[in-house]
Amino acid sequence: MFDVAVFGSLFLTLFVIMDPPGITPIFLALTAGRPAKVQKKMAFQAVCVAFGVIALFGVIGQQILDYLHVSTQALMIAGGLLLLLVALDLLTGKTDEPQQTKDVNVALVPLGMPLLAGPGAIVQVILAVKDASGMEQVSVWAAILAIHVVLFLAMRFSLLIIRVIKDGGVVLVTRLAGMMLSAIAVQQIVNGVTQIIRGG
Repeated sequence: MFDVAVFGSLFLTLFVIMDPPGITPIFLALTAGRPAKVQKKMAFQAVCVAFGVIALFGVIGQQILDYLHVSTQALMIAGGLLLLLVALDLLTGKTDEPQQTKDVNVALVPLGMPLLAGPGAIVQVILAVKDASGMEQVSVWAAILAIHVVLFLAMRFSLLIIRVIKDGGVVLVTRLAGMMLSAIAVQQIVNGVTQIIRGG
């Protein structure tokens, strides 16, 4: 039987970690300058990539980490470093230069992973799938699917914001997104290092 408590708990946890409202300014910043049709496609691609990564780790995540001898803490730190590099580009305005980004599909990296399917979400899903038994698995996967639908809707309708804020607003949003993303990245690194110290 469908377990509402398991569904609600995992959905809320993933909502906080993956942060659909918070992803919208970052999405706008990373896809700025592209046609609306392309941006909509990139929103869909990012969610598909994130779902694929989350699903993969949900099924065989622990086995992958064990085989590679990689701890979840190391995964968090690596993801944080990658996000920090992207944040620095947003803050310095390097993403405003079309020759650097026109052929780069940011929907895959860093948007799909590690921004959406980040270490925190991956670890949470690995634990949820591991702890769920019987019909609870249905609730777990329903929650995973539901949060990705919410993420897509958040990015899809964030495009309406562009019509209001215009080009100057996009630049401002880009800088704010870089600041937010750098804070997220540093926090991920801190969390990973803290867990290693406590574990040691």
